[in-house]
Amino acid sequence: MKSFLKLTIAVIAVLALIFTGANLILHFDNKGDAGRPYRVEAERIAAKIERGEDYSLGDCRYINNIEIQENGFQSDDNDYLVKEINGMLYRFDYSYKTDNSAAVTSFNICFGVTAAFVLLLLLFLYIKIIRPFEKICYYPTELAKGNLTAPLKESRDKYFGKFLWGLDLLRERLESQKSAELALQKQNKTMVLSLSHDIKTPLGVIELYAKALEKGLYKDEQKKLEVARSINGKCEEIRSYVDGIVKASSGDFLNLEVKDGEFYLSALAENIKEFYNDKLSLLKIGFMVDSFSDCLLSGDLERSIEVLQNIIENAVKYGDGKEITITFSREDDCQLVHIRNSGCTLSENELPHIFESFWRGSNTGSNSGSGLGLYICRTLMLKMNGDIFAEIQDNDMVVTAVFAVA
Repeated sequence: MKSFLKLTIAVIAVLALIFTGANLILHFDNKGDAGRPYRVEAERIAAKIERGEDYSLGDCRYINNIEIQENGFQSDDNDYLVKEINGMLYRFDYSYKTDNSAAVTSFNICFGVTAAFVLLLLLFLYIKIIRPFEKICYYPTELAKGNLTAPLKESRDKYFGKFLWGLDLLRERLESQKSAELALQKQNKTMVLSLSHDIKTPLGVIELYAKALEKGLYKDEQKKLEVARSINGKCEEIRSYVDGIVKASSGDFLNLEVKDGEFYLSALAENIKEFYNDKLSLLKIGFMVDSFSDCLLSGDLERSIEVLQNIIENAVKYGDGKEITITFSREDDCQLVHIRNSGCTLSENELPHIFESFWRGSNTGSNSGSGLGLYICRTLMLKMNGDIFAEIQDNDMVVTAVFAVA
């Protein structure tokens, strides 16, 4: 805000300086007569008189009378020039009016219109862009702090309407994820407390039986056999609890939602092309999207874009940085989208594991990551009744997303 105010003051000062300077120049130029055309005519006639040639005032536009006087001239209101030619004084009367008030007026009007346009433009920028931005500039910081309760006001402004809508959608998504995370934490804590309580009982029984056996309280072999069977049963009970923990931990912990719908393949391809053309160009990675026959696909467009973006980001991270190509093919009622990146460094025996959660290959090196990118891709594709697979072809990694045709 302060920077814009300084800019406005600077623009007004420059406009005022230009206006004042231009008017001063025009004003003094109106009073001066150096280089006026009547002097040119007077010099030409004086040269003819000096050479003794005839001259005619009919050819002159400004000089209207010439007098010779040896003893000087009487003063009058006429405009004239005095020149000494061949020892005699010649008076050249001329008529020349320098009134540039029309030019001054025209300049002031044009400059006034321009200045008004500039000031109105600055006012427009302030009302439509600067002031609305001032109201939302702290919103991302609040989101980063975790303040997700205050929704943004809806706006139909064509400059910030979509931006505000996107920010509010982000806030809702973060709030939803936060609620889901808290619910998951509560569920996990409840499960841990419940299991710890349930496991205590069989563990206590096993501990009692173990101490009894250690002290030799059971003399009868049949009783010892019954105790052993009880211990085995309690171990099976504990194993069932452990299996429940494993099953719960391997569930869909990300809670990814997919909206069933339809979209055109061209919409998916154009979004990816627009997003990565400039980015990969800056990274000096060759990027090509092959031609295709447009068709209607079944699924969620936003999630499909997310899938292809995850695959391409992996290609940027783990490829050799030379080329990424997207090609298309059809099989039965499925549309296949192939993302190929040059320079695959993953071994064949690691290939089956790349879609597992939290798995990272030996080629990750110093690249950061959670090992969830391709797992998310697979989960989303399966929820959209599609599939995804990967293969190594001629030392290139090819990841294929399979979409159902609507």
